[in-house]
Amino acid sequence: MPLLQVRDCPEDIYKKISIWAKKQNRTIAQQVISILEKGLQLEQPNIERRKALLDRIKAREINKEVNSIDDVALIREDRNR
Repeated sequence: MPLLQVRDCPEDIYKKISIWAKKQNRTIAQQVISILEKGLQLEQPNIERRKALLDRIKAREINKEVNSIDDVALIREDRNR
């Protein structure tokens, strides 16, 4: 993933980004990306992002060995620890 570095950021802008990041439970880097996406009109609505994620999950191939695992046996083993 490319790295973006901003030099000489005005202190008031940095403080506002920092405050927004805390309110949104994000890092400053995540908040800056969010702000850039909104400013560049690249953001996707939540429904579209979730749908894309579900499509990626559905497209994954599951190993045959995973399907043969006995779920009940794993839960019992975990409970017996």
